Amino acid sequence: MDQFISQNVTRREESLFLRDIGDHRQELRQAVAGASVCVIGGAGSIGSSFIKALLPFRPGKLVVVDLNENGLAELTRDLRSTEGLFVPQEYRTYTLNFADPIFSRIFREERGFDVVANFSAHKHVRSEKDKYAVQALIENNDLKAKRLMDLLCLFPPKHFFCVSTDKAANPVNVMGASKRIMEEMVMAYSGRFKVTTARFANVAFSNGSLPDSWLQRLRKKQPLAAPNDVRRYFVSPEESGQICLLACILGRSGEVFFPKLDEGQMLTFSSICDDFLKAEGLRKMECRDDAEARLFASRMPYGSGTCPVVYSGSDTTGEKPFEEFYVPGERIDMGRFHALGVIEAGAHRPMEEVEAFFEELETLFRGNFTKEDVVAAIKGFVPNFEHEEKGRNLDEKM
Repeated sequence: MDQFISQNVTRREESLFLRDIGDHRQELRQAVAGASVCVIGGAGSIGSSFIKALLPFRPGKLVVVDLNENGLAELTRDLRSTEGLFVPQEYRTYTLNFADPIFSRIFREERGFDVVANFSAHKHVRSEKDKYAVQALIENNDLKAKRLMDLLCLFPPKHFFCVSTDKAANPVNVMGASKRIMEEMVMAYSGRFKVTTARFANVAFSNGSLPDSWLQRLRKKQPLAAPNDVRRYFVSPEESGQICLLACILGRSGEVFFPKLDEGQMLTFSSICDDFLKAEGLRKMECRDDAEARLFASRMPYGSGTCPVVYSGSDTTGEKPFEEFYVPGERIDMGRFHALGVIEAGAHRPMEEVEAFFEELETLFRGNFTKEDVVAAIKGFVPNFEHEEKGRNLDEKM
């Protein structure tokens, strides 16, 4: 898979960020060696990649928190089974929500951590299908995240990082808007301790992604599906962890990092799917719709060498036709790093304004609300939120 991603998705023989890591190796080592580290959401694709990027710099303690118990078990097996990978003697994992009182107890009794990185997020555009899904998304990405920031104020970390997304730039879906809210919220704390974040591209074949689903579909002899009109930037899983490490350790408080990628590097999912099928030694059979593809797959003899696919235009709420990392008015530094751009710290929302908006959301959720009420409230806080309701969500498609 790593070879396929390198050849067909990122089209890079080595990580985009190797030079930046090499140039700043001493700074990374000085900051991480012997440090106590807490990674929230560390069993996911990006969180686990961050951990693998961090460990060569030999932290003194690593605590990993995630709701996915099986994911934590696999993370541990992976780390323990990798030749030459340093794992600190004090390494612990906990199946917890970071808003859980037990997490607070761990944090208080251990008097905080030198490095805290939060990767816990509802990341799917499909997370806005109705008012319940929207509330859950905002609860996790924003309201609980603020309670985490308040907890960190008790024992401020030397480095705090919270992952964002390119979809936070000119957001068109609630997920992207929630991440923009998250950015504004964490930056309100940037005067109390160092806060950084990163917007970056799709992580190729990350857990739960559309490309990752193709592996599952093939195992189950089911058809593949992909949009043929949306274009996306991609980074490898290794690169995703490296971006976060560089932003977390080397960033200045209030900064947002992003990869230097140009428009010519954006790909459609359908083009990646074509290459994926070729790599699997399969011929594609393009079908008109989901029903025809399912029928063909059900009747397909074993070992036929043919795979049904459905390529279609995007017609669901929240899909953006292209991606961007920054917007007009943000001050950009493109010279500090070889492969990373930086949105420099600017004038951030005062804490009073953030708290007033969060109280508005919590009041809204306590009553009888609609998805449209939430969208309207967000537009009051994120003026460039251009939400278009199409009446259809991704859960209605393959």
